[in-house]
Amino acid sequence: MAKTVKSNLYEDLKRQILTMELDPDADLDEASLSERYGLSRTPVRDIFRRLAGEGYVDIRENRGARVIPMNHSTLRNFFLVAPMIYAAIGRLAVQNFKAAQLVDLKQTQERFRAASEKGGALDMVLENNRFHEIFGEMSANVYLQPSLGRLLIDHARIGHTFFRPRNEDMKRRLQLAVEHHDCFIEALAAHDEDAVVDLVFEHWELSRENMEMFIAPQGLKADVLIGGPAAKTLEKSP
Repeated sequence: MAKTVKSNLYEDLKRQILTMELDPDADLDEASLSERYGLSRTPVRDIFRRLAGEGYVDIRENRGARVIPMNHSTLRNFFLVAPMIYAAIGRLAVQNFKAAQLVDLKQTQERFRAASEKGGALDMVLENNRFHEIFGEMSANVYLQPSLGRLLIDHARIGHTFFRPRNEDMKRRLQLAVEHHDCFIEALAAHDEDAVVDLVFEHWELSRENMEMFIAPQGLKADVLIGGPAAKTLEKSP
């Protein structure tokens, strides 16, 4: 029973971090989590350490655990290395994937597609994250998988608005992302390494553009442009 409760806490914290229910740099209250889940402090600390090892949490000496932050440095490094790591993972996935993993990928894609049709933003975030996690598992590379896992955390957090489309263009782009996933599955099944790598860069460019919209949204109009006091002054001037 305790193991199940620990697993629930672990999965809940991962989900809340990926979906931004827990903000970057937010403190994790060990006491309240212990009370809420009916666990002693020791298993909660075990979960924190596990999440820290996977890149979700930062543990500071004498200051407790916090959600891993996002800052200028981490974002810059993310955009620098993401396409390189995604491409390497994709190439190795073609070389090493197992039939059961391809089945898992297909099932995850169906859940992602269903969530996109229903407009379930949180489910889309999680299923999209799982889709790309499976690529890491397919790669079977102990050096790249941890790097991919860390990238996917920030990829989900930066790009979560992509799954809440506000206009027709964003809806079209989301549909294109769904189609990319289908193409990934076809290319993997055909053992077409070059096609997978080409798709990686096409899919990354789509993601990058959406993440840039989140990081640097269109600015609000100044008062002078929307009828504020400054605009009225200008209207009265000769």
